[in-house]
Amino acid sequence: MKRIVIGLLAVVLVAGLALGGWYYRPWSDFSPASVRALDDPEQYVTTFQRMDEILPSATIAATNPQPLPRNLQELDVTYEWQGETRTLEAYLENARATGLTVLRGGEVVHQRFLNGANENTRFTSWSVGKSYVATLIAMALDDGLIDSLDDPAERYAPEYEGSYYGSVSLRHLLMMSAGVDFNEIYSEDRQSDVRPFFFNAFILGRSPDALASAFGASEQVPGEHFHYASTNTQVLSAVVRNVFGGSLAEIVQQRLWTPLGMSADATWLQHVPGDRGIAVGYCCLQATSEDYARMGQFYLQDGVWNGERLLPEGWVLEATRPVSPAHEAGGTPAYGPRGYGLHFWIPEGHDGEYFFAGVYGQYIWVDERRGVVIAQNAGDPAWSRLGAEVFTVMRAIAETVSPLAVEPEPVEDIVEEPVLDAPLEVSDEASDDGEG
Repeated sequence: MKRIVIGLLAVVLVAGLALGGWYYRPWSDFSPASVRALDDPEQYVTTFQRMDEILPSATIAATNPQPLPRNLQELDVTYEWQGETRTLEAYLENARATGLTVLRGGEVVHQRFLNGANENTRFTSWSVGKSYVATLIAMALDDGLIDSLDDPAERYAPEYEGSYYGSVSLRHLLMMSAGVDFNEIYSEDRQSDVRPFFFNAFILGRSPDALASAFGASEQVPGEHFHYASTNTQVLSAVVRNVFGGSLAEIVQQRLWTPLGMSADATWLQHVPGDRGIAVGYCCLQATSEDYARMGQFYLQDGVWNGERLLPEGWVLEATRPVSPAHEAGGTPAYGPRGYGLHFWIPEGHDGEYFFAGVYGQYIWVDERRGVVIAQNAGDPAWSRLGAEVFTVMRAIAETVSPLAVEPEPVEDIVEEPVLDAPLEVSDEASDDGEG
């Protein structure tokens, strides 16, 4: 009996040591224990500055750095919110911001860093990365690598053949209208699908494509609703990898980082280290604040950089405007004062404004009328409490750095001797499009 007990204890000890070794992996820079360390909200402001030190990633090299021109100035920004006059400084502290870069006319006019960050910090993007994937889909369409956005995903991503997602069109994926049964809840809730979707890729080493393939249809009809689901973008990232033929990091480097002259290396997280790693395509780009802002400038310039059109004509307008009544700001109550285009968000009351957005306070805000781009990095576990205040802050910054000129009142023509009975003469060259 004593030998049996000793044998059982030995088995338990060996199993415990094996489990502990697997969980902590002292021989590796990456372990399940390090992944769980991400789940501490109080550390987000620092954790989000070193995601590629904690998790496996692939490098996106800055092979053609072209620093943006700089004309730095101090910002004295105040704004009205809920009957109070508030300051930008108080907002940034409340939002647990780590970086802020403001461009006007393509120049860096203001930049500041908080909570230990600096101009070389690679901030994680979270879902800001979704808009990068959509951009690559547009480029593939322009190159003829994709015939139509109405094609099913499995035509270009055989990983999804036979699954529900394989039958969904690229357009409905871009619209976040895939009809998939997926719960995008970020809190520790048993109903959350996005948390295990993220953590199981790293802790269990499961392919994010395989994880996405497991989700099936909901009762919603594709194309007739707005339901945000990160799995949609994972499918699109698989399309990107297949049509261009490479890893997501390689494609981002070739099609975005090098042509746009990004100033610093970036990274994209993948589920395991090395060549077997598959990018977590619905999030997880790490880049400097200035390079995030440069991406916004690229969109502000309608996809043209250094005189070369890199995005199909009309894409920016289509992608950054609501694509259905359900996608209008307020059209789907669950998303409050935010509307949606093709992987881009649109604020309530928009007038040439749209933004890339990521959970916990990541934004790239584009104001077309004022020619302003604002990149914000943050680590705010309660980011959603700010709601539409973010829009007010962004608009206050844009107005401060680029006030719109007041157009003069039109001067009425003075006619000394009006001819009341003269017939109206219409020029043969008059336009029939309402502008004649």
